[in-house]
Amino acid sequence: MRTKKSTARRQRRKRLLKAASGFWGRRHRTFRNAKETLRRAWRFGWISRRVKKREYRGLWITRLTAAVRARGINYSSFIRGLNLANVGLNRKVLADLAISDPAAFDHIVALAKEQLTAPAASAR
Repeated sequence: MRTKKSTARRQRRKRLLKAASGFWGRRHRTFRNAKETLRRAWRFGWISRRVKKREYRGLWITRLTAAVRARGINYSSFIRGLNLANVGLNRKVLADLAISDPAAFDHIVALAKEQLTAPAASAR
């Protein structure tokens, strides 16, 4: 018996046209145009999700830079001191600490400064 794809094809078309329902002009009415526009939209969404991560990391670094400069150290020295002290906090947590709990952040900055001034730091 010959197989037909009428139901599957109709469901596929309906699903894509429903996803394209807010598009302008022929882009939400015709299947081919809707499919092309949706592929483009999905691609932009994929790219934007990655750009968002990049921008947040930049924001955290900017916040950390301002916080550590107020405490007498620059960002790169701060990060080096944390690495020498084996502090495993990421930039997101550090930026949040700088805003929400300044006392704890002061302790972390002191730890980083201590590692930078220690004689063992120059030997590494």
